[in-house]
Amino acid sequence: MNPPTGPSHFIRDIILEDLKTNKFGGRVHTRFPPEPNGYLHIGHAKSICLNFGLAAEFGGKTNLRFDDTNPEKEETEYVDSIMETVKWLGFDWEDRLFYASDYFGQLYEWALQLIRSGQAYVCDLTADEVRKYRGTLTEPGKESPYRNRSVEENLDLFQRMKAGEFPDGFRTLRAKIDMASPNLNMRDPVMYRILHADHHRTGDTWCIYPMYDFAHGESDSIERITHSICTLEFEDHRPLYDWYVEQLGIYHPQQIEFDRLNLTYTLLSKRKLLTLVQDGHVRGWDDPRMPTLAGIKRRGYTPEAIRNFCGAIGVSKTNGIIELGLLEHYVREDLNKRAARVMAVIRPLRLVIDNYPEGQVEEMEAVNNPEDSSMGTRKVPFSRVLYIEQEDFREDPPKQYYRLSPGREVRLRYGYFVTCTGVVKNEKGEVVEIHCTYDPATKGGNAPPDGRKVKSTIHWVSAPHAVDAEVRLYDNLFTRENPSDTKEGEDFTANLNPNSLEILRGAKLEPSLTGAPVESRYQFERLGYFCVDPDSTPGNLVFNRTLALRDTWAKIEKKEKGGKA
Repeated sequence: MNPPTGPSHFIRDIILEDLKTNKFGGRVHTRFPPEPNGYLHIGHAKSICLNFGLAAEFGGKTNLRFDDTNPEKEETEYVDSIMETVKWLGFDWEDRLFYASDYFGQLYEWALQLIRSGQAYVCDLTADEVRKYRGTLTEPGKESPYRNRSVEENLDLFQRMKAGEFPDGFRTLRAKIDMASPNLNMRDPVMYRILHADHHRTGDTWCIYPMYDFAHGESDSIERITHSICTLEFEDHRPLYDWYVEQLGIYHPQQIEFDRLNLTYTLLSKRKLLTLVQDGHVRGWDDPRMPTLAGIKRRGYTPEAIRNFCGAIGVSKTNGIIELGLLEHYVREDLNKRAARVMAVIRPLRLVIDNYPEGQVEEMEAVNNPEDSSMGTRKVPFSRVLYIEQEDFREDPPKQYYRLSPGREVRLRYGYFVTCTGVVKNEKGEVVEIHCTYDPATKGGNAPPDGRKVKSTIHWVSAPHAVDAEVRLYDNLFTRENPSDTKEGEDFTANLNPNSLEILRGAKLEPSLTGAPVESRYQFERLGYFCVDPDSTPGNLVFNRTLALRDTWAKIEKKEKGGKA
């Protein structure tokens, strides 16, 4: 097998060495194991790309496995959304869809095996007492008074736990390891707890459920995973992962930890994201302000951009934080290549060309995407009455303002040169209509025969042909780079951005957008990238702003390469 040609990292190097030594018989088999207790977020995308990407690179396989061991927090809705999201990102688990709940019977048998070998016991301490007995990082723990129960008593009690004789939390099954271990995870961890709750797949068949640390490694073993790739918070759990599979004498995968993805202005805690949903701070898990993959998909991000971003940030053993602007850069870079250009006016101001023939309509040829000539051109209607952006006109312009103002000439994109000759105001003194004249010799926005130039080009939409739409402008959901950085007595919601969403009704779009399909993406010229929202109906288009056009990271990259920003 030829070594990879792309940039390497320590996990890829481990796999290369394992293949060289034939450690797993030349196999590479990974898994993506989400708990179905919420929607996947951008942090999960890094793990998805890593697990599926490495397996594909080395001709291996990847399983999708739901670690569904906590019925109180897990729902079928989350299972469905996770599967949809992984597919949307461009990955396929083929016929390898599994659930930890598939293995409840085997996990129970393995728990009995550990009891019989004297390595597990039933404990009657409460959860609070277990924490007190555990000790601290500087002090050893204290053994449970139930630690030395006989094998027979432990077997009897555990079987009665399974039979439903005891209430929730009354007893647990714990591994008997080392209460003086410097690793707190090894101080007789809980393996099973009593929980009388319906499971989304097994119903009320079980009233005892395995803890994640017990179920995880054993599930990997059952599936013959070679490289069990986890984020760094599981590094201290690896000795326990190894202990379970070694004591059971079963197939032993290799757990490897890597840095998790953290972004500025972004929360990636499912518990906190659930709070945002439940308390109505957002419209749901797929709100475009959310960092969930369902949310950023709705906002208009592309799976290609996310995969490129995850590939660019690399993999290490040190947790850090990535600038949100870098993710946005990869989204802009991708959309710049694939999004059709259109003209849209989101804050319309009426413009009348007084010397343009009434009733006349011309078809102006517009380029669909200058980055991709294969996308061709389209016809855009031009008429006597147009809409332009309110910010493209100033009655009393400041210095270095080159757009339309009284007596000034500008170019209308694909249209004509026009000069402002007057304005109409309402009773409040606000400008509601602009009057202009046009130069017929400048059709298509071309320079006139006398060679005069203008300093500004603005976009427009023909008023008789305009399509009405609602436009939703999104900003960061939080005002601080670290949303969890709060004052004493405040929680993270104190950092919510009150201006994270602005809804504009009455936007005017060029007619080519009539019937634009949901999730289709466009660049509104001069305004940014926009995506058709699922709230759209045949008579009411709704667009989400994906991103503005400005790209700070692109300028930084250009400077680093020696160019001018």
